[in-house]
Amino acid sequence: MSRTASTPTAQDFVPFATAALDFHRALNLPAAPLAASRVELDALHEHLVALYELLDAHALRTGTLVPVEGDFLSAARTRIWQAADHVHAAYHAAPRPGTGEVPDREACRAGLPEGAPELTVCHRHQLAARQVRRRSTPADLHAPFTGLVRH
Repeated sequence: MSRTASTPTAQDFVPFATAALDFHRALNLPAAPLAASRVELDALHEHLVALYELLDAHALRTGTLVPVEGDFLSAARTRIWQAADHVHAAYHAAPRPGTGEVPDREACRAGLPEGAPELTVCHRHQLAARQVRRRSTPADLHAPFTGLVRH
């Protein structure tokens, strides 16, 4: 019995998502230096959390069949979460539109740091963090990346 899907799956949208990101970068990012907006950072965070969830599903399903491949996918899942965490921090470091004020990152944990719609990124981050804590150990999340994955 094969360990990979032998029947075609539904439309594979991952190549379209990749193309859309490339298209977005080519059209929307000027060559001149420009700080990323909070809207852009929120969208990137949403994309990274979705990618985390996709890798999580693959890691869980694959790990039971091919443990070594599952380990690599689990490591990728952890790195994507770390990227999402950094983008979340960048969001809070970015000035608010209009006022230019930079809120405190700790305000995110207080519940409603900036009110809606700005709360969306924090709400998404906290929901994803619950899942991350179930799937990863603190050592996994804080270990420096060496490129080595235990088998």
